[in-house]
Amino acid sequence: MAKGMQRFEIENLLSSADELRRLSRILAAGGVAAIPTESSYGFATNPLDDAGVRRVFEIKGRDDGKPLLVLFAKRSQLAALGVVEDSTLERFFEIWPAPLSVIFRLREPIAASRGAKTLAVRIPAAGRIRALLNETGPLTGTSANRSGESSLDDPCRVEALFGANLDALVDGGVTPGGKPSTLIDATRDPPALLRAGAFAWPPGGS
Repeated sequence: MAKGMQRFEIENLLSSADELRRLSRILAAGGVAAIPTESSYGFATNPLDDAGVRRVFEIKGRDDGKPLLVLFAKRSQLAALGVVEDSTLERFFEIWPAPLSVIFRLREPIAASRGAKTLAVRIPAAGRIRALLNETGPLTGTSANRSGESSLDDPCRVEALFGANLDALVDGGVTPGGKPSTLIDATRDPPALLRAGAFAWPPGGS
């Protein structure tokens, strides 16, 4: 796509069914947007759309073989992603929403998992993004930056660097910055810490 980036103010977006439908159509067609998360901006596309996922890698200048994190808003959305529902999930639904990304097993690989039968997912701590995901469905949430560079927290900077390659920018103002989400592998028993981040693991230090 990328025939001219459309910029949406997040408060206007969430209050307008027409605007939400417009953004949802962009994403459903394999478009790529930049959206605010708890700490920085991320590149969002339909995690089931191979063309959209490939474009995210192209924009980032990153190896196409590495899976992308997926953000979602509610448990019912996991079925479309193919996440295997088992007792392991319960522990994390008691914690979410939080800056905690968790790797689960998939029934089959999807575009965002790049051939793997596992996928990292998160219900974000930011309420406005959960409201957006509730309407759009799950979206990738990999950091909005060139591979190896710092994550961006200013939507104007995101537009300046990536606007020519994006279909949409959801402007949520300058984000708080700080640590990325903590990453846990729940396919192991006990779950293994892969990346320390904004959420303390294990919870309570136990």
